[in-house]
Amino acid sequence: MTENHSEGLVTCVEEDRISNLPKHLIESILEGLPVPDVVKTSILSKKWRYRWTKMRALVFDKQFFRKYAKYGAFGGNGFTRIINKVLILHKGPISKFLLHIPPKYEFDDSFEEVDQWMMLLSRNGVRELILTDSNQRYELPSYVFSCLELTKLKLRNCFFKPPLKIEGFLNLNDLELWNIDFRANLCGTQINLPQLKKLSMSWCTNVYNFNINATKLQALIVIRCPDAMLLRLLQSPYLTLICVSFQKPIEDNVQVEKTTLPIMLSNLRKIVVLYLDGFFFKALIAEKIPKWLPHPVNSIKRLFFVDVKLDDLDQLHGALCLLRNSPKLESLSVMSFNMNPQAIYYDVEPASNHLESPNCLDCRLHRLQTVKIECLEGSKPELLFIKLLLAHSPSLQKFTITTSRALNAKKIIDICKDVMRFPRASRKAEVIYSS
Repeated sequence: MTENHSEGLVTCVEEDRISNLPKHLIESILEGLPVPDVVKTSILSKKWRYRWTKMRALVFDKQFFRKYAKYGAFGGNGFTRIINKVLILHKGPISKFLLHIPPKYEFDDSFEEVDQWMMLLSRNGVRELILTDSNQRYELPSYVFSCLELTKLKLRNCFFKPPLKIEGFLNLNDLELWNIDFRANLCGTQINLPQLKKLSMSWCTNVYNFNINATKLQALIVIRCPDAMLLRLLQSPYLTLICVSFQKPIEDNVQVEKTTLPIMLSNLRKIVVLYLDGFFFKALIAEKIPKWLPHPVNSIKRLFFVDVKLDDLDQLHGALCLLRNSPKLESLSVMSFNMNPQAIYYDVEPASNHLESPNCLDCRLHRLQTVKIECLEGSKPELLFIKLLLAHSPSLQKFTITTSRALNAKKIIDICKDVMRFPRASRKAEVIYSS
């Protein structure tokens, strides 16, 4: 309200705050809304009308399709019709495009429309492309490989078939691949990814055909891809995170590269987080490894062992080697998911005898602060391993133990009593139990 003294009148000044929002703020609001809601913003103000047609991010995710399928909006060619209308009305570049292709019962069209969308994106300077397919594998057209401005590429359930002459993605820094089939016609063609920082591959096939040059790689995640060319991928001197989980015996794969724990660690001078599962770990220690490596891995701060069998003397030696040669380790997690119904059961005596021998660890874990043991079954090697950690960790603050659901109450109580008797190098160490 403002007062006009000259006329003695009180007038009301109405400010259209929505219309006068800064352009960058309007764009930020639109990008955070689902596509249907973005279109509805046209009624808010004249200045907002058709503003959505210049959006740089178009997201057609699972929530989008679930919402429309619920009201039967997709029948026939509804899937392609809606996206085509949005793309026809759209003006300007598209920096982000997320497309989830729903299951067959919602989408019966061919992939011709999707190919056309990929062609359109290749001409609009797309920087972030996320494509997930719930149907049969979608074969990426050549247009995708001409999107040289891409910085992030996420693909799920596709055939990876680049043209024979490909320069690579020169600006790509984040690549995530799930259930991708790398066709054999790659013929060893090297794909240059000079800016790639993060590579994640899960449940992919024919990965040995995927020959990439990524010298700036910082994070490498490989899940259920035992034929990946790890030696080549581990050459990057900038790697800080490595997660390798084969989830099946490595002997089943003839294409896998052979390496050892000392060789792998010799190139990892900046590694901070190391995540290894039992199957890959077993391959790394196939040859006898020394107690002490030529050079300690001073960069490792977080270590994860998944399904590493402590009752297997070889795997125990490998685990102790990593602990012994990681002087700056701050966090340790040992997890067992019991995913393999045909798991091998080892004679526990050799591992138990080694854990009870003098100078088993030969050092103190001065930086270790947190330890987490999950799915503890209460075997003698497991309890002796816990005892070893408590006795050699003067900076320990929290030790969390989660017992296996298969254990009865009496067994859990017995485990608690045993652990309570173990001497602790740290007066601040807190032991937490859960089941």
